[in-house]
This record gives sequence, C-alpha cells and structure tokens, in this order.
Amino acid sequence: MVVEDESLLLEAIGKKLQREGYDVLLCTSAGQAVDYLKNMKENLPDVIWLDYYLTDMNGLEFMDLLGKNENWKRIPVIVVSNSASEQKVAALMKKGVKKHILKADYRLDEIVKIIESYLKKVPVR
Repeated sequence: MVVEDESLLLEAIGKKLQREGYDVLLCTSAGQAVDYLKNMKENLPDVIWLDYYLTDMNGLEFMDLLGKNENWKRIPVIVVSNSASEQKVAALMKKGVKKHILKADYRLDEIVKIIESYLKKVPVR
C-alpha cells in the first residue's frame, strides 16, 4: 500500500513496484487508506509506504489509527518525508514505524529497494 497525496509521485511509485512484480494499492489520502484497511478482512498489505504530510492527517495521526487495530499495527510502515527533525523521527519510531526516509536523500529506485525488503513477491498475472 502506498499512501501519497502527490499524484505524480504516487503514479511513479506504483508503476515502479508493479514493474518489479508487486501488487500495489495506491491511496491519495490517509482516509482512503483506512477505508481500504477496514474493508480488507484478509490479505492486508505487506508494507505501507506513508508520506508524512498528507492533506487529511500527518504520519503520527495515521500511526495512532493503525495502533488501535491489532492486525493493522503489525503492518510494517515506512515513512517517507521531506523533513526529518529528530523529535518527529523518534515519535514515529515509538509508534511502530520501521524506517523513516528523507525524500531528498534517496532516489525513487533506492526507496523502492528499501520497501522491497519488507515485501513478499506476489506473481502478477
């Protein structure tokens, strides 16, 4: 699952992951991601790419929502952000985020490689 409100980046991430052989669920808001999660009884995402600054909530608020559901809080979350204060990163990690990535420090293909380390290959048919 990719939660990113920047449409061009969302499309690029989705296409890159699909080319690598993964099923991808693209969400333009945290609310949309939560709605999808609520409707998924099984086969929850293997990992969530989460943009920290979304139009409807920030990464900390999203992590609070995930933490209220026993199944959701087991999903590895990788936060990708344009800023990285030590306090923000520490708060995210305390809420269960597996990794925080500063967008400016990585190319898209490098971020995808990090995401891939949390994914199970699912054959595309």
